[in-house]
Amino acid sequence: MSSAAPAPGRSIPAPVITPETRPFWEAANEGKLLLPRCRSCGKVHYYPRARCPFCGGEADTWIEAKGEGEIYTYSVMRRADPPYAIAYVSLTEGVKMLTNLIGADFDRLAIGQKVRVVFVPSESGQKVPMFTPLLP
Repeated sequence: MSSAAPAPGRSIPAPVITPETRPFWEAANEGKLLLPRCRSCGKVHYYPRARCPFCGGEADTWIEAKGEGEIYTYSVMRRADPPYAIAYVSLTEGVKMLTNLIGADFDRLAIGQKVRVVFVPSESGQKVPMFTPLLP
């Protein structure tokens, strides 16, 4: 997994790190995208939380995601300075992540377009997973 940068002049706020999310953020700093998987029902979910959203189970294990998926839906914030794009990305592991799209021509984005994860430093230096389109 690689690193990238948002549009010049755009800073990324530092995430709030909790005990439930700490493994996720530590892995992001290493260029890995981890997803929680419930030990009770085996389902992968996102975002990291204390209880499984499917069965209410308490204990999660972590799996390393491939970091690939496709754009489920997106919106370009053209009035922002600088403009940016947000999206729900459907990962190959079956979860959807709300994220930013970077390194993209906003006029060429499309639902179903393949993307891969990149890690962008936030204001605190904590890396945040975002996605960039794959070349056709």
